[in-house]
Amino acid sequence: MDRITLVLADDNLIVREGVRALLGRDAALEVVGLAADYDELVESAVRLRPQVIVTDIRMPPTFQDEGIEAAREIRRHLPGTGVVVLSQYDDPEYAIRLLDDGAAGYAYLLKDRISDAGLLGRAIREVATGGSMIDPLIVQELVVPARNEGELSATEEDLLRQVAEGRPVKAIAASAGETPETVNAAIEQLFLDLAKGATAGRQGALRRLRMLHTAILRREEQGETLSRLLPSGLADKLLRDRGAISRTERLVVTVLMSDVRGYSAIAERTDPAVLAGQLNAHRRAMNAAILNTGGTVMQYVGDAVMAVFGAPDPSPEHAEQAIRTACDMHVRQRALDAEWALDGLAPFGLGIGLCTGEVAAALLGSDERVEYTLVGDTVNLAQRMQDLARPAGRTAAAEATVQASGGPWPWKPLGAQPVKGRSAPVNVYHLEVT
Repeated sequence: MDRITLVLADDNLIVREGVRALLGRDAALEVVGLAADYDELVESAVRLRPQVIVTDIRMPPTFQDEGIEAAREIRRHLPGTGVVVLSQYDDPEYAIRLLDDGAAGYAYLLKDRISDAGLLGRAIREVATGGSMIDPLIVQELVVPARNEGELSATEEDLLRQVAEGRPVKAIAASAGETPETVNAAIEQLFLDLAKGATAGRQGALRRLRMLHTAILRREEQGETLSRLLPSGLADKLLRDRGAISRTERLVVTVLMSDVRGYSAIAERTDPAVLAGQLNAHRRAMNAAILNTGGTVMQYVGDAVMAVFGAPDPSPEHAEQAIRTACDMHVRQRALDAEWALDGLAPFGLGIGLCTGEVAAALLGSDERVEYTLVGDTVNLAQRMQDLARPAGRTAAAEATVQASGGPWPWKPLGAQPVKGRSAPVNVYHLEVT
């Protein structure tokens, strides 16, 4: 498998070269670029397209939070890029605010701990595979004030620690062999038990843990709100139409969302460096399938892929394009699975959801920084269709997509299905690529 590629940024030459030498000892990692400030970091990342950037939080020109701002700018151009932020701040709330950005693939480490090659390497592997990580010392700062010594059982202690580490509920559930609903209920009950008769100090600690847990839950539900995205067709649209900024358009589109079934369980038993290579190959294949049919890649969130057809440029064939793309994604992933099987690697079984309907689309911001936003029930329903695309290898579509496609696709009607957030059931169809 390919090594995890990195761009390393720090304004201090000695620190930068020292970290590069440290990372060079890890055969699974490859530093492909170096940067000393915001501009160099963004330029190097966009040009070299690394899987992960490792950046100091403070760099020229203002020595404030250029590292984080550069990371956000890079992820606008290259969704899915992992980010390891090195900081001198050991305040837990600072780490929580970073994860509260709502995106997978962030790690927050204390800068004076980078000499621990194992810790830094683990953080790089974590974000390369779509996970997140908080420095263990900050985890302790989160956990210790929240409970008294010996108050919790070993199971409860472990659950509280995993929450403080910023682990997604699905990942905790996969390691415990439980459902996400069961794990989340256990977390909520743990918070309630700890809050009984809590002192002011403990209340503050619990508040921080709840903030972190809420941020992680919001990240897991991110597929429902494509609110901070930079699609691949945005630059061309702005060149053609400068007035598009701040103008809201009503478009009929087809939204596609895919998910790797059982990804959290795969991550639990696969070497992170190997998994990062698989995830990178998966994203390249999915990206090619989407672009080949005229779709717009919206974002990668861990193992999930989001795309839209018919935006930012309208297309009368958006439903047909989305269906062809979904079929191609399954075919490409099966080809990858066959290659991986020769090396004894776990396959990525896909579930893909499609929904066609009207959205409000807007380019918001300035000429220098623009966000593309889609709002509407179509976005939410595409996520629900993806949830219903089971077992792996299937595409689930709402009735509007089937009606709009018009092609001789072998749809299998599932009938009216209840979906989260809707009072009335939705007619759903399955499509399986043979």
